[in-house]
Amino acid sequence: MKKILIFLSNPTDSSQLRLDKEHNEIDEVLKQSKKRDEFQIVSKLAVRVKDLRRTLLELEDNEKAIVHFSGHGTRSKRLVLEDDSGKSKLVSSEALAQLFKLFQQQVECVILNACYSEEQAKAIHQYIDCVIGMNQAIGDKAAINFATAFYEALGAGKNYEKSFEFARNSLNLEGIPESETPKIRYRPRRDNSDIQETKASKNTDNSPPPTVSKIMTITDSPVEGQLAQAEGNIHQSFNKS
Repeated sequence: MKKILIFLSNPTDSSQLRLDKEHNEIDEVLKQSKKRDEFQIVSKLAVRVKDLRRTLLELEDNEKAIVHFSGHGTRSKRLVLEDDSGKSKLVSSEALAQLFKLFQQQVECVILNACYSEEQAKAIHQYIDCVIGMNQAIGDKAAINFATAFYEALGAGKNYEKSFEFARNSLNLEGIPESETPKIRYRPRRDNSDIQETKASKNTDNSPPPTVSKIMTITDSPVEGQLAQAEGNIHQSFNKS
């Protein structure tokens, strides 16, 4: 069974998003899908740095997982998590990439459903085979529609690339003019049976800017040792901007 780790972050000092709706829609389409017995959703609300790293640490060596982050991104190309008081904590692309490097055998796909997250996707893709990010601001409605359609296709047995294209088409079908905002960086896993071809890493990169709303305005050592180093890098990278 593949785990879908859903991390939701909406700090009290940021504009409020319909993360509850997004989570419920994903849960519903997977429960209704023909592959429902192949997925297990693990949800973390008001996610902090320690929630992210602890949840990844709980993955067994032989487990496979999808990581889905939904929340805010900034124009400075950082993801917004929460601190212990529920306020914003910014995470750099480099720190995130270092963390995912430690779990590249378990994590197959990362979806960053947040504004301006393509830079983080690019960094994470050094280690993770499929990463989806947004090349600019994305509206709440578009983000929810895209995520729902992506998991709808995944639950029907489609691979990550086809699920991505299905989700972008869903935006067009609904008349939401943001289908060029989501971008995928993709290369097939050699141990993934649903992928038939070997391709070069894919980056679709042509986009007119749409409307804005989902943006904030304000190793050769054991994994545990590497994780401690990555955690230190993460904390050093947090700066209010």
